[in-house]
Amino acid sequence: MVVSRHPGPASVTIPGTIRAAIVVQARAEDPNESCGLIIGDRSAADGGAALRYEPLRNLAASPYLYEIHPDDLYRLTIGTDEADEVFWGIVHSHTHTPARPSPTDIHQAFYPDALYILVSLDPSEADPSDGNESLRAWRIIDGDVHEVEVARG
Repeated sequence: MVVSRHPGPASVTIPGTIRAAIVVQARAEDPNESCGLIIGDRSAADGGAALRYEPLRNLAASPYLYEIHPDDLYRLTIGTDEADEVFWGIVHSHTHTPARPSPTDIHQAFYPDALYILVSLDPSEADPSDGNESLRAWRIIDGDVHEVEVARG
């Protein structure tokens, strides 16, 4: 088995306000998966910082998958390009499973420079130190999945 080298970054900081907004949206949209984008000044791999969270509509409206509404994606693609910003993180929730990419998530990872941020609403996945929802980050490149440590900001 060949294990690919971690593409970086090894860790990132997600500000508390962004983390809180992700969790609020995930709870509000439960039992369906929620989705959104973290906008940054540069990609996380290039040392970029997370600037803000943009909650988006899940066109699939499903507890098992997410599909960012194309109108939302178009609007943010234009807006971030004009502001010289990037999609720093692509966010969605898992309602009853761990905050790890599913095979579907891996297959639909179309932005290799972005982080994939997952939040789990499964109580058994909560952080044992504080009871907060599990929020984890991943780089997914050509089907290879690499975890990125998330520091609290």
